[in-house]
Amino acid sequence: MTQVEARPPAGDTVRNVAATGESGGVRTKGLGGNSVGLTGGAVIGISTVAPVYCLTSTLGPTVGEVGLQMPAIFLAGFLPMLLVAFAYRELNRAVPDCGTSFTWSVKAFGPKVGWMCGWGLLVATVVVLSNLAGVATSFFWLTAGEITGDPSIAALDGNKTVHILTTLAFVAAATVVSYRGITATKWLQYALVGLQLAVIVLFAVTAVTKADEVAGSLSFSWTWMNPFAVDSFAAFTAGLSLSIFIYWGWDTCLSVNEESVGSARTPGRAALLAIVVIVSSYLVVAVAVQMYAGVGEKGLGLGNPETSDNVFAALASPVMGSGLGILLFVAVLASAAASLQTTFIPVARTALAMSTYEAFPPAFSKVHPVHKTPGRATVVAGVATGVFYSVMTLVSENVLVDTIYALGLMICFYYAITAFACVWFFRRELTRSARDLLVKGVLPGLGGLMLTAVFAQTLTDMWDPAYGSGSSVLGVGSVFVIGVGLLLVGVLLMAVMHRRSPAFFRGEVLTKETPALVVED
Repeated sequence: MTQVEARPPAGDTVRNVAATGESGGVRTKGLGGNSVGLTGGAVIGISTVAPVYCLTSTLGPTVGEVGLQMPAIFLAGFLPMLLVAFAYRELNRAVPDCGTSFTWSVKAFGPKVGWMCGWGLLVATVVVLSNLAGVATSFFWLTAGEITGDPSIAALDGNKTVHILTTLAFVAAATVVSYRGITATKWLQYALVGLQLAVIVLFAVTAVTKADEVAGSLSFSWTWMNPFAVDSFAAFTAGLSLSIFIYWGWDTCLSVNEESVGSARTPGRAALLAIVVIVSSYLVVAVAVQMYAGVGEKGLGLGNPETSDNVFAALASPVMGSGLGILLFVAVLASAAASLQTTFIPVARTALAMSTYEAFPPAFSKVHPVHKTPGRATVVAGVATGVFYSVMTLVSENVLVDTIYALGLMICFYYAITAFACVWFFRRELTRSARDLLVKGVLPGLGGLMLTAVFAQTLTDMWDPAYGSGSSVLGVGSVFVIGVGLLLVGVLLMAVMHRRSPAFFRGEVLTKETPALVVED
């Protein structure tokens, strides 16, 4: 790989070039350029978030933590995401690199912090890929049972062997599609995202209109939007951790920056557009389901532990009827399957960048000559996902709940580092204008502080086996074991790579110098 000077997209204006004429070691990767526009980037972000999948997985657990304040928690989770999105936008404009959080945190804080930030992104993505595949499997068999009218077919999801084999089939299929390139299913992604949004709007409208017909239903109250009404700070942070999870994935828009039209501007705009669409969808559904089902622990109540991990499976037929109810099953299946494919984007491109900068084994830097994708990294991510999910399913009966809780910890970890990286990276520019102070300093800094607070509180709470599913390992909560254990694996792997690639860890490959390119508004 050769070092190159970053070049501005057509129409952008360079206002400052470092005297060295270099871009701090930023390198090209061989990815296909000009493949993704604004709409395509936003669709990739929404698809990766998988709003229907996230809602069915987290509505119940969130109500279990904060009760009626679920809409408020969804809003609270949106705030740090919005603040961090400003950090991503500004860093991307300065250094449009597919390594995103890894590359930027290396340039701000050095190799070790950057390596762990990249690892946090990688492991969070593998965890969410496993959950996506699991949900796709569950709704595949549920949908098959609804279509055939045979409960025994739907019950196949309860067979652990069948469930794991079906999940591995979904992972394999998504790996193949991702291997062939991000534009291979462009129009299919548009259709699947459109289907998701249309179905959840239909579901929400129907739920509100039928709210009077169900025992336990509630009238809307503005107090649901008050985060200060949550009983305790521990409950608030637990709910916020889940809320942060359901927004995860919008930053995939930035992972395709080297493949975007206008790489310095378009990905950041796509990310902001994606998270606005997502938070609007979440608020509409959260209010609608609370009005319809209430938060009780029996029957259709969202607090019912028997249905909390798959709310839409319980509410589909009561809300939409047996005929239209199947649309919700199809929407969840489509949501998980579509996201399963696009979620390979950030993990493969982060591994590609880490390898390109000699922080990972060189085999991961290979780009397919025809498809222009990081083929080796994509395949390894698929294998890691399949192994992780299979092992966790055999070890814990509540793997879905526990990995979602653990995922929130890892997301806070690398998002917070990225937010602080923005403040430090642009520290010399913060006094230049009110705009620079706000969008490069104050807003990202606040987002980083919020996520750090959630990380610290979650780290404390998850030690208790009662946190998450209630399972434990040697008396320690399984959520703690999953979350902290995976981060510690990163420390060990970093020590191995330190011996194999000392140049990167000496700061000789990807340097801290100010980037060559800064683009005008």
